[in-house]
Amino acid sequence: MTKILKPEEREQLLARHRKEREKHTCDRIKAVLAYDDGYSYSEIARILLLDDATIKRHIDGYLHHQKLSIENGGSVSKLTEEEAQKLLSHLNEIIYLYVKDIW
Repeated sequence: MTKILKPEEREQLLARHRKEREKHTCDRIKAVLAYDDGYSYSEIARILLLDDATIKRHIDGYLHHQKLSIENGGSVSKLTEEEAQKLLSHLNEIIYLYVKDIW
């Protein structure tokens, strides 16, 4: 199997793994490093206790987009800009301790 990482890129990933606190990002880094070491998707999945499809997605995400972190963008707001500002202003004034208090 061909190496996918340059030596300096591998060092950067190892350094990031040491500093990273997000478990899912660490798993992605370990998957990329293991793949670079010649492990198959199945072997990596077994070691990391994930499924083959997840490992393949992690490797492909890194190879094509340098993606390591989870990027949840959320949904598009249904509030206008003015409504959003009013809501933020209101929430800065009043802190709700329970959901039932909002109604």
